[in-house]
This record gives sequence, C-alpha cells and structure tokens, in this order.
Amino acid sequence: MPRVVVSGSRAEAYKRFCTAFSSSAPDEFICLLVDSEGPVPAGSSPWLLLGTRPPGAADDNAHLMVQCMEAWFLADADALEGYFGQGFRGSALPNRTDVDNIPKRDVFAALERATCACAPKGQYKKGAHSFKVLATLDPDKVAQASPYARRLFDTLKQKTQGT
Repeated sequence: MPRVVVSGSRAEAYKRFCTAFSSSAPDEFICLLVDSEGPVPAGSSPWLLLGTRPPGAADDNAHLMVQCMEAWFLADADALEGYFGQGFRGSALPNRTDVDNIPKRDVFAALERATCACAPKGQYKKGAHSFKVLATLDPDKVAQASPYARRLFDTLKQKTQGT
C-alpha cells in the first residue's frame, strides 16, 4: 500500500521528496504530489511547472493537484455533504465536471459558501478538514473530473500492481 507523507509547503514537500527519492531502494516508488497553485499550460509536465527535476526522477515521479487539492472535493459533492452534514449547501458548489479549470480562489469561495452553516463541523478550513474530506472522496468521481487525478491514480495502480 502507498504511504502518504504530508509535508506542508511545496518547497518542504519537494525537499522531503528529494531526500526520500535519493535514498529509496530500487523497488520503491517515490512520488511528489503538490498543488499547481494555478492553471497548468496544456502539454506541460509537472516537472516543467515545478522547475527542477532531481537527477534520475522520471515523469511519473511528479504529480499535480490542479489548481489545489480542494478542487478534487468539488468532484464529489455527496462526500462533502456526508462529511459536513447538517447545513451543507450543495447548490453553492459550481456545477462543473472540469474541476482542474476552476481557479483556486473560486474553489475556496465555493467551499466557504457551501459550509458556512454547517454544524457541528463549521465552515471549511484547510488544516482542520482537508485531509479528512480527502479520505471520503470517491476516487472514480475525482478521476472522471480531473485528468491530473486520473494520471496519479493510474500511476499508483501500475506501480502497486507491478504492470
């Protein structure tokens, strides 16, 4: 099973990735997953966007959540409603199937509007709710709405199945 290491900022995640990558065993797969923070130009690889590729790193060692992790939440409104419960306003979420194209500020504004009346969890806060919500999402819904998520899931499936 994959192990996820939450690393904070993009710079800290990159630093930790480089350390883990350089000391990994030949049969280990080390992957960097960070927010793109903005739109990704068509045809850009994650390494091109990130600016620096460690020696020996392949294209599939870097993945992006476009434009932020929370965009993936919008792909599964049912999971959001299940997590936040009473007071959740699903109608405040954008009705889009291309979550990678929703600007980061719009993603956060929609989550704030949708959760502003939720009890007892309260309004969405990145640190308080983010990884708990992420764990409830339907990966098929996320992959359908995000080509970048699909790329990550396909890579992980390939690496864990050895194909």
